[in-house]
Amino acid sequence: MTTTNSLTYDDLGSAAQRDRRRRILDATIALASKGGFDAVQMRAVAEQADVALGTLYRYFPSKIHLLVSALARQFEDTQSMVSRKPVPGETPSERVIYVLRRATRGMQGDANLTEALTRAFMFADASVATEIHVVGMQLTTMLNRAIKGDAYVEGEQPSDEEVAVARVISDVWLSALVSWVTGRATAEEVADHIETAVRLVLR
Repeated sequence: MTTTNSLTYDDLGSAAQRDRRRRILDATIALASKGGFDAVQMRAVAEQADVALGTLYRYFPSKIHLLVSALARQFEDTQSMVSRKPVPGETPSERVIYVLRRATRGMQGDANLTEALTRAFMFADASVATEIHVVGMQLTTMLNRAIKGDAYVEGEQPSDEEVAVARVISDVWLSALVSWVTGRATAEEVADHIETAVRLVLR
């Protein structure tokens, strides 16, 4: 583990360490919900999570690492929610649109948090590659589950083509969210843009 990577859940050997990581991400999300990107300051996160500032930096080397990891957890929560029952829809595009609509509504319901998470994702450079990869795999799993429907096998590794398809859809979705966060598109325009893209990619 290099100093430029966050400590993931799997890196932590004890329940206390995993709880500390959870508290840190909880505090990050709470601060971002109140004040967006600028409200997430490392010292404020440490105080709210009740950890030493040095400990916070051992878990997350920077604010961007922290927020991208929070984004991954948001997607993990969405994925967990979606996996509880079959995704409705007769076709892959219908199922993917359903999942993305649900995820989009959730993110649009907290504009400050979405602004913080999407800004961090845009600002992330090569030093945050591990965290970006985690986000990408969360999205790939969520979208492949929707694309395959009943044929989806839990834990099965996606093919290169499946990863590529999920990446294209994910890029469009995140770009649409950025347009909404920055006021360049309405929620309705975002939904229409995503639906058009999904139908074109999966036709």
